[in-house]
Amino acid sequence: MLKASTGRRSRLKNILGGSAGNLVEWFDWYVYASFALYFAPAFFPKGNQTAQLLQTAAIFAVGFLMRPIGAWIMGIYADHRGRKEGLTLSVSLMCAGSLMIALAPTYAQAGLLSPAILLLARMTQGLSLGGEYGASATYMSEMADRSRRGFWSSFLYVTIIGGQLAALVLLVFLQAVLGEQAMHSWGWRLGFAAGALLAIVVFFIRRGLDETLSYENVAASTGRRRSSMVTLFREHPREAFLVVGITAGGTAAFYAYTVYMQKFLVNTSGFSRATASQIMTLALFLMLLIQPLAGRLSDFTGRRSVMMFFGISGTLFTYPIFATLAHTRDAGAAFALVMAGLVMLTGYTSINAIVKAELFPADIRALGVALPYALANTIFGGTAEYIALWLKNAGREPWFYIYISLLCAIYLICVIRMRETKTASLIEED
Repeated sequence: MLKASTGRRSRLKNILGGSAGNLVEWFDWYVYASFALYFAPAFFPKGNQTAQLLQTAAIFAVGFLMRPIGAWIMGIYADHRGRKEGLTLSVSLMCAGSLMIALAPTYAQAGLLSPAILLLARMTQGLSLGGEYGASATYMSEMADRSRRGFWSSFLYVTIIGGQLAALVLLVFLQAVLGEQAMHSWGWRLGFAAGALLAIVVFFIRRGLDETLSYENVAASTGRRRSSMVTLFREHPREAFLVVGITAGGTAAFYAYTVYMQKFLVNTSGFSRATASQIMTLALFLMLLIQPLAGRLSDFTGRRSVMMFFGISGTLFTYPIFATLAHTRDAGAAFALVMAGLVMLTGYTSINAIVKAELFPADIRALGVALPYALANTIFGGTAEYIALWLKNAGREPWFYIYISLLCAIYLICVIRMRETKTASLIEED
């Protein structure tokens, strides 16, 4: 168990251990989005490319529907049984989901059973990720020392982006080694198989982590656990709805600029799949590197100033970036535009975990971080790609740029009304 005298080396070991597990969880989740261009015809053989992507995006969104359920169940579980136990359970479920997709039969082999297995696998992964965010955000925030919480908690999105980047790197590698025909035939399965194997490794890493002092103090000082959905919305309604509002704009923009952007570059801008993958791989790598810098900046200037940077820039510049990209044919110019969007987004991604954790007391923190986030993620994040493709199919693609801009404006209003959590943090332990 982690005690008050725990040294910096032990703290660092636990943060890095938790980060590695989070990276693999998100790698498993993003393999689906990154490889969708290749496996969509295997599960949905009829229709043009946009129609096939719509069907895979619909199942991507269904996976999000399970995330509030996972957040509710495993948020309470992490508040009652410990952050470490919650992390271990979530990675076990992610492993099962990835393995199911890797071994799933195609539509030609099993008919409707094929997309049914895909749906079940994504629901399992949705349960996993619903609990993962709350448990990992809480664990890393509680494990960090007070003066560097912004810096260390930024590694949550370093690993989220790292998972997405790792999925793209694997995709680029397999494209180069196997070629288009093999990727369409069977190569896409290797991404899901790799995710399942890595999740097994992470399971054992997480079994060796220390528990946080915040949870240990709650476990020692209270005879009962107060974490429940009723308690959350009855005693902390303002904080819960604040997390929903902040997440709505942040997560919709995140999925627009990262997950959907790869398909946008192919389906709208007209780049090849390989070129789009390369643009996104480099851009996401650079975005990953600046997360700790923005997190550390929040340790000096406060959380609100960093978050307002995204709120203002996202509201003003999302439409111009997407509208210009739609008519961009030069890869260098496209990269610059994508990178501009990702730099703006860093104002949200780098510190959103610590901001949410600092809003809630320890006995309900994992649920308070996980459930409102998952609800907003389901409504606004999980549907972002589907809405974008649906509007494109309907000939109204610019409406999507307006939609994201409006959500960024809602985010900005929430940040303006939010207290400065750096100076009013409810994480009491250092």
